[in-house]
Amino acid sequence: MALRMWASSTANALKLSCAAKAHLSSAFSLSRCFSTVLDGLKYAPTHEWVKHEGPVAIIGITDHAQDHLGEVVFVELPESGSTVSKGGSFGAVESVKATSDVNSPISGEVVEVNTKLTETPGLINTSPYDDGWMIKVKPSSPSDLESLMGPKEYTKFCEEEEVH
Repeated sequence: MALRMWASSTANALKLSCAAKAHLSSAFSLSRCFSTVLDGLKYAPTHEWVKHEGPVAIIGITDHAQDHLGEVVFVELPESGSTVSKGGSFGAVESVKATSDVNSPISGEVVEVNTKLTETPGLINTSPYDDGWMIKVKPSSPSDLESLMGPKEYTKFCEEEEVH
């Protein structure tokens, strides 16, 4: 993990880009340098992901985002039963480098919060798409999902962002 973070930081500092596509497993679609983007998820330009499963959408931050943050040491999340608005902040992630707001890619009611992150915030670093999920939301506007990027669009977005 430390080597991966060092390599990514070095690549970013040198403004190196890696457009290689690697198939790590059937669940993974694209690997850009050291950040992984998954098939079956939607992505916001603020680096949050959404996985829509039946009446609920699971939300977290992307591998790209956690990689840029560095070691996550604290996570602030909303209460179950609260509402989130598309584009609005619902919490914060504090790392050894900085504190960043986390924005909701969709609007809806928070039905579950990942309480494991209170005691083990590093799950966001080690498993951003599985154990490091942040909230589950009952979407109020299903069309919110349609405006988000797919894996290929998000990968291209990240590559373009690195250039600027």
